[in-house]
Amino acid sequence: MLVSRTGDANASGGSTAISGYVGELTVVQQAAPRIPVPWPHQVGLIPNRAQSFQHRVEAAQLRAAVDGGGTAVLCQVLTGTGGVGKTQLAADYARAALESGGVDVLVWITASTSSAIVAGYAQAGVDLLGADPADPEQAAKSFLAWLEPKPGATPCRWLVVLDDLPGPADLHGLWPPTSPSGRTLITTRRRDAALTGSDRRLVTVGMFTPEEASAYLTAALEPHHHHEPADELAALAADLGHLPLALAQAAAYLINSAMDCTAYRQLLADRARTFADVLPEPDALPDGHTTTVAAAWSLSIERADRLRPAGLARPLLQLTAVLDPNGIPTSVLTALPALAYLTEHRTPGEDDSRSGRWGWRRRRQLVSVQDAVDGLRCLHRLSLIDHTPATAHQTVRVHNLIQRAVRESVPTDQHHRLILAAADALTDAWPEVERDTAVAGALRANADALTKQSEEALWHPEAHSVLYRAGRSLGESGQFTATVGHFRCLVANAHDRLGPDHPDTLSTRSNLAFWRGKAGDAAGAADAFTDLLTDQERVLGPDHPHTLTTRNNLTFWRGEAGAADAFADLLTDQERVLGPDHPHTLHTRSNLASWRGKAGDAAGAADAFTDLLTDQERVLGPDTLTTRSNLASWRRKAGDAAGAADAFADLLTDRLRVLGTDHPDTLSTRSELALWRGEAGDAAGAANAFTDLLTDTLRVLGTDHPDTLHTRSELAFWRGKAGDAAGAADAFTGLLADSLRVLGEDHPDTLSTRSELAFWRGRAGDAAGAARAYEHLFAARRRLMGANHPDTFAAWGSFAHWQGQAGDAAGAAEATEQLLEHMVRSLGKDHPPLRILRRNLIHWLEEAQKTNRASSKDRS
Repeated sequence: MLVSRTGDANASGGSTAISGYVGELTVVQQAAPRIPVPWPHQVGLIPNRAQSFQHRVEAAQLRAAVDGGGTAVLCQVLTGTGGVGKTQLAADYARAALESGGVDVLVWITASTSSAIVAGYAQAGVDLLGADPADPEQAAKSFLAWLEPKPGATPCRWLVVLDDLPGPADLHGLWPPTSPSGRTLITTRRRDAALTGSDRRLVTVGMFTPEEASAYLTAALEPHHHHEPADELAALAADLGHLPLALAQAAAYLINSAMDCTAYRQLLADRARTFADVLPEPDALPDGHTTTVAAAWSLSIERADRLRPAGLARPLLQLTAVLDPNGIPTSVLTALPALAYLTEHRTPGEDDSRSGRWGWRRRRQLVSVQDAVDGLRCLHRLSLIDHTPATAHQTVRVHNLIQRAVRESVPTDQHHRLILAAADALTDAWPEVERDTAVAGALRANADALTKQSEEALWHPEAHSVLYRAGRSLGESGQFTATVGHFRCLVANAHDRLGPDHPDTLSTRSNLAFWRGKAGDAAGAADAFTDLLTDQERVLGPDHPHTLTTRNNLTFWRGEAGAADAFADLLTDQERVLGPDHPHTLHTRSNLASWRGKAGDAAGAADAFTDLLTDQERVLGPDTLTTRSNLASWRRKAGDAAGAADAFADLLTDRLRVLGTDHPDTLSTRSELALWRGEAGDAAGAANAFTDLLTDTLRVLGTDHPDTLHTRSELAFWRGKAGDAAGAADAFTGLLADSLRVLGEDHPDTLSTRSELAFWRGRAGDAAGAARAYEHLFAARRRLMGANHPDTFAAWGSFAHWQGQAGDAAGAAEATEQLLEHMVRSLGKDHPPLRILRRNLIHWLEEAQKTNRASSKDRS
């Protein structure tokens, strides 16, 4: 310091006095050294415990922080979608660590940005090390260095909690070090690979369990004297998808509004209201919430949309929002219509706006399948969906409340386009041959979910094909009653929306009639096709292909003795109108061949199917599996057992190749092979084959599928043929109970089961029980089919037979005589079966005379 012309100056302690002119002055002021705070010490505020906090299984997972080998896990990452309670779990863990004396230093940081993390570390550095607060970067580095374990130093047991980390990039260079005396706990919506490692464990936080959710609602409501039935609370929890944040805000709404649970659920289901309408006002949120459920995921969506491939996360999430939350196959979200929607609605990014026409060109270039899959991975990384590619039928899962929030954010003018895009994608992804029954079930569930979202869109300007495809899939799975219900709804909708004479209305009526027949109501199907044919001839004309198809179906379901003649007339018209190679013409030839066999000419049916197969292979290609199956069946019935066996063996090989092991038609072919084995004389082998088939049928189709019931019937039959009559009777007893429950008492399969049960009861020694059962069956067949139906005659004859076997020869003779007289009137006296019936009558008359003579002798 240079001083000139100085004078006297006085300074008090701690200050400086200068007298004179100062040319240059440098003053260095040093702050008094900061004293580090003692342990234990806490940096940052732990969030308050939520009211009605639930102790969850994830809390126990956190506290048992060891890996599979028993080694302590030094860093745990709590991941999950917004609103699942990650912060509350972390706060509970931190609070427990403090209360137990398990940590010396606890640092809680709301890690929403990198700068927030640095600020939190810096504060810890200032408190614990006396670092300079004016240099937060250096203070943060000092703190991280201090956390490093040092030989010989007194170890500090520390816990660092980084709450709501946006992504792994925000921790670049800021990860707490690995230390045997330290623990790190992170909460985030991300689940990137960068968040895991040898010393880190990812803990996925899901929804409340149903029990936890109900307990939470009860604990939240009861202090306010708000008591609800347990079943209503459970139902509300299910409506809200067991999401903790939603449950807390719903409970607050119930308390504030004094509304009961039933009324609130109705309000929640009202599509005219947004989700925000049924939650508390933003200034009345419970437990210190800063956002409503509706806003909880907006930030995650924005972040996902910025990840590569940019701009696809939001439109992908929109597609998932109108489909089934429990499982969407990736094939739907990567189908061409879905890719077109993603291309059209890709969110523009900053680069696009700066790059002008080049950005526009990038956005209009069709999104690829790989881009769509990568977009799903972005949503998965932000915990907005669960994407598990290994599960083909439930690849994508999304919470129902996320779906609702996303749907409500879609602009009104875009909603119709969204529904149609999802419907087109479903149709495009639906395989013509449903090799995988699980995938087929998932596709049906997605079609149902889509219909519930916006039925109006699927009927404008006409019925969308996904409505029919879902119904056909349901029927092909064997759920006939449900299929009839599906098409009844479609008919009502078509009539109301399109009018009674619209082609889609007529087509829907045709589907309903067909599946009524498949469900066992042949008479109802015939009546429905009769009415439909009248309307189609009026609206479409007699030569329209749909009219000709209805004639085909009507003839099939009538099933009268003249069906073969009716099919022959129809075939003439179809060959004239459609040509001999049209698929409908070929189908009529198939029906004609079948009815030829049903009329008693099995060899003729086999020959007709042989000719048909030749033409179908020429027109349609080699995979004419249904015709090959029919040909093999009629060859068997015509007596060519060896040829049928070879044909079924070849058919099974091709069905396995084309349809897969679990397709219903593959299982049906296995059934035919097992049946042939039994008819070739190997009853025990047939029973074993049906035992194996039943195991697979139960696994693939379920206990109540008609094919499962049929397999049980065949197994019971061949079990009896193999010598176990009592076992067969027991099996048919159980089958009858299930047939009555699933199919109803009047279904043809139920009646057949009654017949088999009666027969095997008799063979097992219960002749009287068999007679009673056949008497009831005879009454049912006469009521349903009429007195002149062959099945009615068969039940009548069996009743007479077992009545005689039970010791009532006179009654058997009387019943046989009545049956004989009725059949003579109905069929004529020269009908072949009457010869057997006459011999039976003579036999029972003789037996009755023997009984009378023995009785007279006893009396004398």
